[in-house]
Amino acid sequence: MSDSYSRITIIDKDKIGELRFPNTEVILSREGIAQRNSDMNRAMLLGNNYKGKVKIIFEDDENVKQVETTVWSYTDKRIILKKGLVIPIHRIHEIKV
Repeated sequence: MSDSYSRITIIDKDKIGELRFPNTEVILSREGIAQRNSDMNRAMLLGNNYKGKVKIIFEDDENVKQVETTVWSYTDKRIILKKGLVIPIHRIHEIKV
């Protein structure tokens, strides 16, 4: 999916707390949402078991961004990163595990 974006801004994970996120969902298909949920689970297992990093492509109120980080956990609404930083799940386009 990320190949369809002409410009993705790479950001440091420490900047995530400064971003604003709209309430709208970025994935419109059930299949896409199911794939994102599966990828979130794999990313969490990779982070907890191997301290492995993943690339998360998400969208704030300005544009599409990418961060490379370790996923520690997730809830029904947010993905949780190191230092308690969070990204709303409904704003995540893709997780590259």
